Amino acid sequence: MESTFSSPAEAALQREAGAAGLRTPLGDLDRVYELERVVGFVRDLWCQRVALQFPDQLLGDAGAVAARLEEATGSKVFILGDTAYGSCCVDVLGAEQAGAQALVHFGPACLSPPARPLPTAFVLGQRSVALELCAKAFEAQNPDPTAPVVLLSEPACAHALEALATLLRPRYLDLLVSSPALPLPMGSLNPDPEPLERFGRRFPLAPGRCLEEYGAFYVGGSEAISDPDLDPDLSRLLLGWAPGRPFSSCCPDTGRTQDEGARAWRLRARRRYLVERARDARVVGLLAGTLGVARHREALAHLQNLIQAAGKRSYVLALGRPTPAKLANFPEVDVFVLVACPLGALATQPSGSFFRPVLAPCELEAACNPAWPPPGLAPHLTHYADLLPGSPFHVPLPPPDSELWDTPDVSLITGDLRPPPAWKPSTDPGCSALTPRPQLELAESSPAGECGKSPLPSEFFPHVQATQPQPAPSAASFLSSRSWQGLQPCLGQTPVTAAVSGRRGIAIAYEDEGSS
Repeated sequence: MESTFSSPAEAALQREAGAAGLRTPLGDLDRVYELERVVGFVRDLWCQRVALQFPDQLLGDAGAVAARLEEATGSKVFILGDTAYGSCCVDVLGAEQAGAQALVHFGPACLSPPARPLPTAFVLGQRSVALELCAKAFEAQNPDPTAPVVLLSEPACAHALEALATLLRPRYLDLLVSSPALPLPMGSLNPDPEPLERFGRRFPLAPGRCLEEYGAFYVGGSEAISDPDLDPDLSRLLLGWAPGRPFSSCCPDTGRTQDEGARAWRLRARRRYLVERARDARVVGLLAGTLGVARHREALAHLQNLIQAAGKRSYVLALGRPTPAKLANFPEVDVFVLVACPLGALATQPSGSFFRPVLAPCELEAACNPAWPPPGLAPHLTHYADLLPGSPFHVPLPPPDSELWDTPDVSLITGDLRPPPAWKPSTDPGCSALTPRPQLELAESSPAGECGKSPLPSEFFPHVQATQPQPAPSAASFLSSRSWQGLQPCLGQTPVTAAVSGRRGIAIAYEDEGSS
């Protein structure tokens, strides 16, 4: 019976916590981790304290890499661990806590600008690429030598794109090579003209050309991956690439190609479904999925204003990495919006185990902003910074008296008519006043509908006797009515005691319980 509903107790006791992953041979450390370039980076900055950030699958090599860097540079090296969000983002907060003057990031990176300036070097890795096989696959997918094509790759294969382009340029006339948008060295001059930066890559477009004219050939991925939709980098490219343009991928080991048109259509169809779910939602939970990427606070404020204009409620939650168990604690929330880097916002989307759907900020913008263009014309933006003022893709909200707010809409999921959001500036000071609560708690009163009025008129319920309208309960009063309200710190009320040894084992069979 135990194996039917859960794993055996012995399996949990024998499982190792924090698997170190595959270890690189000591003779290959300098090549795999580009230690010569990292040593030059540290010496140029005269850093005395350096932080190293590894993803989970590379932690097995962290100790050997740190020892070699300390020996070569004479600097104090720290290994960062326990990233609260995604390993693709630069952990500036962890580096500051260690007093580091620079940071070296190993493994795949989203290349999002950090919230605080810190000299950072990226080591993306150098995966082997079969150039001859990839060149033959490119020629099979692109028989027209005059068609414009962009060479893309996963971060670990970016080093081989120029060599691949050298094999193809004698025949193909309009070939564009992308490169990772790594931060420029300090003191260096920006190139003129500056290349286009999108999807964490730079595209050296010729004057008068645009990226929407090009098809794409992506080098990356592996045939061993059972579900390619779990690759957030490829999903970001498929969602943001111009619809109708050819997009194919190639395995760097075997040269096997695949047309990604069907997968791109499937991802866009899911995006439109999530937009409909956001339009039907009445309560939206904003998940703070990053604290180290620039402008995340501005993005949260922008989305809160957007939700309020659409006549919905919003809650901001800081839960670290979102998991089904964490989000299931908030059943009153209809949809969640993950405010994270482009790779982090797409990493949880394919999973169907969440109690409520998890959206990216672009889906919420399309659902709540009536001025947003239709799906066929609006680009899919994978970074929340593209939605903020100052971006060329920013679409401001229409004024409250605009007729766009009065346009009726029908839900494609339930078939019900959605009432237009009555966005009117409220003059009642009680709508945004802070109401004192017991135990020195402050909560913002945000009743549904207009302040002091019932959200639905009595004519919708003729069998109910009309009574004096009562204000709807606030968020704090609703939370206080729940049986579980979260952890209470009780600062200053808990007596100080010495630390004692805890129980050993798992909850189903502690060592001091005996057999039952």
